[in-house]
Amino acid sequence: MFLSQLTLPDGSRAVAMRQEGTAHLVPGTASTRDLALAAIAAGRSLSDEIAARGQGDPVDLAQALAQGRLLPPLDHDDPAHLHLTGTGLTHLGSAATRDSMHQKADPEDMTDSMKMFRMGLEGGKPAAGQVGAQPEWFYKGNGHAAIAPGAALPSPGFALDAGEEPEIAGLYVIAPDGRPFRLGFALANEFSDHVTERGNYLWLAHSKLRPASYGPEMRVGDLPAHVEGVSRVIRDGAVIWEKPFLSGEANMSHSLGNLEHHHFKYDLFRQPGDAHVHFFGTATLSFADGITTRPGDEFEIACDAFGLRLRNAVLQIQTDATPVAVAAL
Repeated sequence: MFLSQLTLPDGSRAVAMRQEGTAHLVPGTASTRDLALAAIAAGRSLSDEIAARGQGDPVDLAQALAQGRLLPPLDHDDPAHLHLTGTGLTHLGSAATRDSMHQKADPEDMTDSMKMFRMGLEGGKPAAGQVGAQPEWFYKGNGHAAIAPGAALPSPGFALDAGEEPEIAGLYVIAPDGRPFRLGFALANEFSDHVTERGNYLWLAHSKLRPASYGPEMRVGDLPAHVEGVSRVIRDGAVIWEKPFLSGEANMSHSLGNLEHHHFKYDLFRQPGDAHVHFFGTATLSFADGITTRPGDEFEIACDAFGLRLRNAVLQIQTDATPVAVAAL
């Protein structure tokens, strides 16, 4: 089952459900978050809540996407209460790419990236009931940084790079009693500035403060152990770079449960009613193959197991070069 959020031609919001064929509106709700909170209140699964509401009118999701009416599959009516976060060095092929970016002068001196990756290999999949190694963690922003499928990803004028990161993201809602509930998973582009990150590893936090896109559809249920998709960079209508990407626990050095624990162990991230989009990492970057994107380039992330393709262009935002002045009151 797949869920998506969209704007209808009359301007109102809706949630659509798709199972293999045609998508239908879910009656009685305008947001995935409201639907999830209703399921929690009723003590039933998200799938059961959808089934209990019956089937609404059919909707053409491909047409809605082409018309710019698809929204991220989870959001919040107050963007400050949607958290975009992620983990890195979680995939079995991710260390080589990151290690080359952070290589020290002495090749015998293991980089911090490689040390972190080895921690995950050795302790990232703990036994049931145990806590495993902490992963790398980063903050991307709040709901103001969430970009709809099909919309352009704005890159600020001070950015040194505008690169894609094809990932799977987990989508969550916090219950009134503070319990986190996972609703499902979506394709995601964890848009980042890799040149800034390469300049100094302590600039990783700066490099991640960029917008991100996820969707168009959310897969309800478990994440397959093996996920294989394709990431592309398209320039002037032609593919200039293409590579498969792998995800799922079979291709990861951490279990999902361990990554989730190390995010939601903080009380800050268990505030009732909040929504979370957590990016699980990748081992595939066009930047690692020498690609430098330009304004107007498009990213496409595709995986049949996650429904419609996620596609976003790069939009460069020119910013004033003068320092930001803070006024005193």
